[in-house]
This record gives sequence, C-alpha cells and structure tokens, in this order.
Amino acid sequence: MSETGTATAPPPGADERHRLRRSLGFRDLVVYGLLFIAPMAPVGVFGTLDARSHGAVALVYVVATVAMAFTAFSYAQMVRVVPLAGSVFAYARVALGKEAGFVAGWMAMLDYLLIPAVAYLFSGIAMNALVPEVSRWVWTALAVVVTTLLNLWGVRAAAVVGFLVLALEIVVLLVFMVSAVVVLARDGARRGLWSPFSGDGTQGAFALSAVVGAVSVAVLSYLGFDAIATFAEEVTGGSEKVARAVLFCLALAGVLFVAQSYLVALLEPTTSARLAADPAKQGTAFYDAVDVSVGAWLHDLVAVSKAIGAAFAALAGQAAAGRLLFAMGRERRLPRALARTDGGVPRVAVLCAAVITMVAAVWAARRGDGVDRLVSVVDIGALTAFTLLHASVVSWFAVRREGGGAGVSWGRHVVMPVVGAAITVAVIVAASGAAQVVGAVWLVVGVGVLVLQRGSVEGGG
Repeated sequence: MSETGTATAPPPGADERHRLRRSLGFRDLVVYGLLFIAPMAPVGVFGTLDARSHGAVALVYVVATVAMAFTAFSYAQMVRVVPLAGSVFAYARVALGKEAGFVAGWMAMLDYLLIPAVAYLFSGIAMNALVPEVSRWVWTALAVVVTTLLNLWGVRAAAVVGFLVLALEIVVLLVFMVSAVVVLARDGARRGLWSPFSGDGTQGAFALSAVVGAVSVAVLSYLGFDAIATFAEEVTGGSEKVARAVLFCLALAGVLFVAQSYLVALLEPTTSARLAADPAKQGTAFYDAVDVSVGAWLHDLVAVSKAIGAAFAALAGQAAAGRLLFAMGRERRLPRALARTDGGVPRVAVLCAAVITMVAAVWAARRGDGVDRLVSVVDIGALTAFTLLHASVVSWFAVRREGGGAGVSWGRHVVMPVVGAAITVAVIVAASGAAQVVGAVWLVVGVGVLVLQRGSVEGGG
C-alpha cells in the first residue's frame, strides 16, 4: 500500500512471470462488461417479470438499475484505491483483512465459474434449436473451445472479436426496436402506453410489493458488469477508466433493458394475469410477442443473436474468472501455478476456468433439468461478494479512514454502501431455497479451506 492510502501495485514477489500486460482502453472495458451482461438479457426473463410485476415490467428495470447502481458505485470507489486484478477479493483483503478477502474471492468464484457455464449452455440450446441434428452438448462444448482459444490468444484479441459480436447484438436490438416502433405506429399498442410503468390492470391495482418482488429477479440480469474491475491491471491510463467503465456500463445496460422491455410489453398479446396463471408461457413470452406482432423472421434473428451473444458473454465471464483465479494464486490463496503468465496472459488460470466451466456446462447440457440446476445457484456467490464489497467501502474510508487524504464522505462512503448491502442481502433472502443451500455449502467448504491454510502456515512456522 502506498503512502497516499492506495494499494496500487501487485504484491511483493510478483515478478514478470506474475504480471499482466496493459493493453485495454475504456471501450474495451465497456465491451467486456456489456458482453458479460448481454444487451438483450431481458429476452429470457421478460415473461416472468411481466407476470410478477402485474405488467409493470419497464418500471421493474428502472428500479433494478437504481438498486444495482449502489453496487456499481462501491466498485468505482474501491477500484480507485485498490486497482488490482482480484476485484472484490483484493478490496476485501486490504479493507477487511486476509480472511474476509479469501471469503469474498471464494464466493465470487462460484459466480464467475458458473455464469459462463450457463451462458455456454444457452448458446448450445439456441444452436441446437437451429441445427437439431447436432446435440446441444456438442454445440456447448464447441462454444467453450472457440472462446477459450480467443482468451488464450490474449485479452486484447478477445476484446476486438468481442466488440464485433457486441456490435452484432446491438444491431439486432436496434432492428427489434425499430420494427416494434413501426408496428406500434401502424397497428397501435395492445396495452396502455403507460402500462409498462403502472401495470396492465389485469391483476388488480398497481402493487409496489409486486414490483419489488420482480426486482429480486431482474437484478440478476445485471450480473457481469462487475467483471470489468477484474481487468484493473490490464487497462492503460489508470484505474479511473475502470471506475468510469463500471458506471457507464451499468447505466447503458439499464437504458437498453428499460427500452426493450417497454416496447415488447406494448406488443405482448397475453396479459400479465394469463402469464401468471400459465408459467410455461413465461419463458417464450418475448419471442411470442415478436412472432405475433412483427414476424417469425425477427424471432429467428433474435435467436441467432442470442446463440452467438451467449457464447461471447461466456468469453467475458471466463476471462474474468481467469483473472480472479490468477489474483488468488498470486496471493497464495490458491495454487501458485495459477499466477503464472505467458506474455502477460494468465493462460494457466484461464485454462483452469475453462475446464471447470466445460464440465459444468456439458453436464447440464446432457440433462433435461440442467438449466434450472445451474441457474438456481449462480447468483448467490455474486450477491455475497457484493455485500462484502460494500463492507469494504465502509471499512476503508469510514473506519480505517484511508481514502488517499480525501477524507470520509458519509454519503458516498457510509450511506450508499450500507443501502447497497441491504439490497444485496434482501435479494439473497428472496432467492430460492436450493440456491441458498448451495451457497451455504460452498461457503462452508471455503471456510474449511481457509482453516486448513491457516493450520498449514502455523504448522510451518
């Protein structure tokens, strides 16, 4: 840690074999963040959110964006003072202590390793729907191989290819939005113009509790913007770029999510009450609305975009997972071999992440209930890590008062992170029982690893 109150350099002993190469700019960071989130993330959960919120699905995304802004703001605060690849692992380590840092990294690992597996699985399912002669597990494995090769090539090369894929996704999204506006101007809306913010009235009067309940699902669409912070040691021009990229990425994603959910809600031929009564229709509600209002051609275009986009969302997640494993290996919290770099690329850590996600994704692809099993557990790790992130802000700035001489701001350094922690804890409480159990088991295993590490250090001493 420097005299100005920042932890700006890799730990002692991090020679050239354990350093990352700085080659990313602001645009590259935003590309990785948006790839991980996916610009059309609402496609898969629109029906569920519409049913839960009584039709106020656009309002749900407004509230969810504001809710996640507290977490994004805490990331921006900590990356400025701890610009290291470990992200929340590094933040909690310097602000709360080594043990808390390990727990934060361990819980984030559950998220970073399984979210790419879910994305690979979605890609395999989409490709199987387009080419059913090839099993979805084969498509899933192929997506892992292609994106892993890009990540091994280097973060810059992957960012360039990722930018092209992201551009494709944005174009498809714009095609949908323009088509939706044309249809609405020609045929009119199937629901009231303000109904995506006030509800469609088919489940009674507007209910704030229904919107809040749907927000607990919607915030999961945003998981991934935090991955930007894992590239802090590979950005040119300082950590301020990372902080701005985190905030910009969340804001842009929020605008895209609100806009597309608003438009598709106006096109939706099925009421929120009917969707609530028939959960089987919720998963395809977005596609059904597009089919009926615009045409099957747009359905197929969106499906292809989702297939490619999901694979590259996994690419960004795999890269972030590799950086987390790299950072924990460098701090000797995981095997030291994970901290090796080759030409500034953490290839050992990336390969390790790829093997784990390959096993999880292919296993799920070969099971009928694979999607449900994976999706139910990916969120707990991230939300637990977010909670420790908020605690790190309070500890670093308000308790230890190490803000680089800027002093403590009770609004930025206490109120906002406390509110952010309250939100993440509330979402954890609202999660499914299965997810809570998996998260608890993973935490217990991590604590066991921590105890064994401390025992080995004391025994060696």
